[in-house]
Amino acid sequence: MKIFVTGACGYKGTVLVPKLLAAGHEVVAFDIMWFGNHLKPHPKLTAIKGDVRNIEEIKLDGVDAIIHLSSIANDPCGDLDPKLTWEVSALATMQLADKAQRMGIKRFIYASSGSVYGIKDEEQVTEDLELKPISEYNKTKMVAERVVLSYKDDMVVQALRPATVCGYSPRMRLDVSVNMLTMQALTKRKITVFGGNQTRPNIHIDDITDAYIFLLDNPQHTGIYNAGFENISILDIAERVARQVEAEIVVTESNDPRSYRVNSDKLLATGFRPKKTVDHAISEIIQKYKSGELKDEERHYNLKWMEKEVVK
Repeated sequence: MKIFVTGACGYKGTVLVPKLLAAGHEVVAFDIMWFGNHLKPHPKLTAIKGDVRNIEEIKLDGVDAIIHLSSIANDPCGDLDPKLTWEVSALATMQLADKAQRMGIKRFIYASSGSVYGIKDEEQVTEDLELKPISEYNKTKMVAERVVLSYKDDMVVQALRPATVCGYSPRMRLDVSVNMLTMQALTKRKITVFGGNQTRPNIHIDDITDAYIFLLDNPQHTGIYNAGFENISILDIAERVARQVEAEIVVTESNDPRSYRVNSDKLLATGFRPKKTVDHAISEIIQKYKSGELKDEERHYNLKWMEKEVVK
């Protein structure tokens, strides 16, 4: 298949694209490349530097499927420039879905977010619960979901709501909990935990990228799926890190009340199975750091980098 991947040079895209190529697909990687391009050249890979907001730049001739990863990622970055966030994460999605339908493309996989639920008191957060997004990032994801699903009669539409992703990527992010706490332990020998009792769902980057490929290979499974397999507290994450890297854990007060457990039984019922854990992510990050492949650099923190390079 010829697959058009937006946000292909991002944290998840940089892991996903090589897997698609290894499976024999032709890939068009479309990305604005704010954080660079870490994709290795491949005979079946075309990397295009472009802005997803400019629909004229997006050429879908011969494309069989779209995997739409592009968005302004996480709450702080989304709040940094709300107009930019709505243009990239919502309006551009509307334009892309409309163009895909007009071009007769029959497959559309959308990368949503588990954060669309907002703050939930339910013991298990399932796909049928009411969405109460609280940030610009959450709101744009919810709106984009609704838009993409409105085309379900014209094409196969599949959407994943990932938990917090963890693990190593050549386009690394150190502003997500597991990765951040592991790097703190490696560089400072001290892990700072805000609150600590909040429970959050997690998913390894290899599992979320495998889930996109699973949906691509199984068009019979349509609609929305949660994707998170380890519901653990922030303090538990810190303790797991400290078991692999000798570090002091310091717990301080937090003004972030969010605590929820994502239920992914619907995805598991399709036959998909995760293969890796938070502990795998921690050990892989440690190995990459010790080998010198991974350094604690500003470009690995989305907010810092966007403040410096994008929103000035």
